[in-house]
Amino acid sequence: MKRMFAKVFIVLLVAGIVAGGWLYYAVMMPNVKYDNGGWLYIKTGSNYDSLTADLKRMDILKDDFTFHFLAELMKLKDRIKPGRYKIMEGMNNNELIRLLRSGRQTPLKFTFTNVRTVYELAGIIDEDFETDSVSVVKEIFNPSLLDSLKLDSLTIATIFIPNTYELYWNAKPSTIIKRLAKEHTNFWNAERKARAETMKLSPTEVSILASIVEQETRMNDEKPVIAGVYLNRIKKGWKLEADPTLVYASGNFGLKRVLNVHKEIESPFNTYKNAGLPPGPICIPSIASIDAVLNKIEHEYLFFCAREDLSGYHAFARTYHDHLINARRFQKELSRRGIR
Repeated sequence: MKRMFAKVFIVLLVAGIVAGGWLYYAVMMPNVKYDNGGWLYIKTGSNYDSLTADLKRMDILKDDFTFHFLAELMKLKDRIKPGRYKIMEGMNNNELIRLLRSGRQTPLKFTFTNVRTVYELAGIIDEDFETDSVSVVKEIFNPSLLDSLKLDSLTIATIFIPNTYELYWNAKPSTIIKRLAKEHTNFWNAERKARAETMKLSPTEVSILASIVEQETRMNDEKPVIAGVYLNRIKKGWKLEADPTLVYASGNFGLKRVLNVHKEIESPFNTYKNAGLPPGPICIPSIASIDAVLNKIEHEYLFFCAREDLSGYHAFARTYHDHLINARRFQKELSRRGIR
């Protein structure tokens, strides 16, 4: 009897050791083979089946059975949190399941520059986030948002400041837009507001003028000079006659050369026909362009055209006569190089 008891005890002990070892293996041994790590995106509304299908499709797990076993014990099915998760090679099942249950997703760095319209911005957001561009556009033109900011559908683009933002991948459109709007509030600090006030311009008007400067030159060191030209024209009561506004009014943002026919376009953005600033920005201006307007250089220039060296810089003039001389030099060089 004692021998039988001893045998049973030994069998149970061995079984316990084996079970314990297997459990330790299931919990603690590395089970992620994601080379160099990567990202796992869990969509809003995902369930356990869709999660495991993604894990299988991405070939993340070394052993599916141990993952499913521990996921059942840790009740992962009831606690899946949507988001963007950093998955590292060598993670064990316990680490992976705890991560997916916790909702401790890694925020993404969202950057945008050189954006023409809010529709284009919505498309960029669509590419980087879970949400879609239609929902983003709807949020941008949300009447309550426009009212709260005292803007309209044409000026709302001025709240977006090109920069890098940290946001969660599954952030709602309202959360994304509020975050970008907060950056606008932070950007327009007391110093910038004071500078705008001395120029008798609102922050919105500064951004509209900055959008024209943005489209005139890519040279940041030249932007304050160009801003000064337009402000000189405004002081004299002249029309801005800014070619980039004609490009915007035409709707053809790829337009390479502005002709006299474009000056006849019927549009509130045509600054050859309409006095003052256009009713909204013609692009989402960079910080450099906004600050160029706020820190415009004082001078007497009223005209400018591209330099004949095709460096991207401009030749400035106080009189129309001198401007024509500069323009002829530029046209002559284009002809010499066979550029039309």
